[in-house]
Amino acid sequence: MSNRPVPIPDAETAPFWEGAEAGQLKIQRCTACDHAIFYPRLVCPACMTEEPAWVDASGQATIHALTTVHRTGPAFRGDVPFAVALVELAEGPRMMTRILSQQPEALRIGDAVQVTFVSQPEGPPLPFFTHC
Repeated sequence: MSNRPVPIPDAETAPFWEGAEAGQLKIQRCTACDHAIFYPRLVCPACMTEEPAWVDASGQATIHALTTVHRTGPAFRGDVPFAVALVELAEGPRMMTRILSQQPEALRIGDAVQVTFVSQPEGPPLPFFTHC
């Protein structure tokens, strides 16, 4: 058993994790105002319409903010150094993620990245990004 945190899908997030299992990044889009939404929600944050629709995202993004982790707790100690970034998806929303790179210090804000899904010992695959 791993000591890493494991996502637990629920009714609100299940379509996102089902997409991850299929290798597809899913986001929501408001059926009323067309606002792209990430993280999963029951109500559109732009217009408060209920039941946003799930859509496939392109998986393309740009690094908006970035840091390289050199120290961490025991669960991730074997991974350092690694990059954590806020990426802006091509569809508009931003998401926090890891950028998989052999040289995390070489990554820059504004770099193009692409989603990839990484299987875990427990739980669903996780969406990480790689440099294009």
